[in-house]
Amino acid sequence: MTEPATRTRRSDATRAAILRAARERFAADGYDRATIRAIAADARIDPSMVMRYYGSKEGLFAAAAEFDLRLPDLAEVPPDRLGETLTRHFVRRWEADGTLVALLRAAATNPGAADRMRGIFAGQLATAVARSGADPATADRRAGLVASQILGLALTRYVVRLPPVVDLDPEELAAWVGPTIQRYLTQPLPPVPRVWPVTEEEPDGA
Repeated sequence: MTEPATRTRRSDATRAAILRAARERFAADGYDRATIRAIAADARIDPSMVMRYYGSKEGLFAAAAEFDLRLPDLAEVPPDRLGETLTRHFVRRWEADGTLVALLRAAATNPGAADRMRGIFAGQLATAVARSGADPATADRRAGLVASQILGLALTRYVVRLPPVVDLDPEELAAWVGPTIQRYLTQPLPPVPRVWPVTEEEPDGA
């Protein structure tokens, strides 16, 4: 085996060891308490190697994050309860997995974490919405609007911790937000108003 190929295999093995240790450490300690030094020790490498491959704790977290949103099969949900069901599911999912909130927090400042969050929602949520019976021509758009609502709710409740939103229990949140999600999923697209071009005209009598 050539020397470059050997270096590549060693590099791949090191990356795999770091990611394996990071996933275990983030799961055990949470994002805030997990440290690069502890992860490096678990992987039996120098902390500088972690920084070399991933740049920062946020970058490592984004690379290590593997989340299953565990979305319900929307094909089996009554059409008039889709919004309520999704909202309740997401609130429970956020509250049951602190690392998902940590990824959202990291995504606000780290491009890698933001890309991972986009991938999670684009892949899993878009698939679920497509199974809900939504028009295939608008399913991706509807999924994007659902994500905007769900991520905005998570940001205000778990990251910014806006008191009126924090104070609502999951059932109240489902009652408030569910109808909006329902509209995104099932209502026809609203007519788009025609915006006439604005031209500058001299005032009358000029």
